[in-house]
Amino acid sequence: MPIPSNHSKPVRLSAKENAFNHLQQWIIDGTLLPGEKLNDTELANALGTSRTPIRESLQLLEARGFVKMYPGKATQVTEIERDAIKDLLPPLAALQSLSAELAIDHLTEDQLTELENINDRFADAIHSNNGYAALKVDEEFHQVIVDITRNPYIKGVVEPLQAHVRRHYFHNSIILTKESIDDHKAIITAMKHGNKEKVVAVMKENWLRTLQKFG
Repeated sequence: MPIPSNHSKPVRLSAKENAFNHLQQWIIDGTLLPGEKLNDTELANALGTSRTPIRESLQLLEARGFVKMYPGKATQVTEIERDAIKDLLPPLAALQSLSAELAIDHLTEDQLTELENINDRFADAIHSNNGYAALKVDEEFHQVIVDITRNPYIKGVVEPLQAHVRRHYFHNSIILTKESIDDHKAIITAMKHGNKEKVVAVMKENWLRTLQKFG
């Protein structure tokens, strides 16, 4: 049976990584609510693991600003400050714009096709009014561009910022619009033609448009 050479192998996650990913996603999508007290024993049972990886994950989540630990008392999910989006989006917009600029130097035809296919799925989600799916696919689109840069430092900074922005989008019910479909098309076209100035401008506008909702 022929297997594609570009087939991605499944990544085996440690118990800590698995717990971290689950807990962060639950905080982002509101499964674990702002202000909610977290019990490591209950979380360990829910995820089928021991308390040690849960505690290690909570420490990482505190470092990223998703939980607050009060030694000997409680661990709570952090509250969401609505205006924090004004602090989150500008640096993320700058990093995403830089990523698009740098990605041009490493771009392949296969990656361009991948971005086009992702944007087609994004358009389907938008047109079917599936806001949750649209957010997930939009993040996938931008993550591919970050990955193309081959810059682990950008990826390391973008990741936590992206997670906080995603949490704000869920909490504030921010809906992506048809304008983003056109933005993505313009980004792909600019990357295809090596137009770094254009891709930076479009990418920045794509991210900062949301701030208009918070006036």
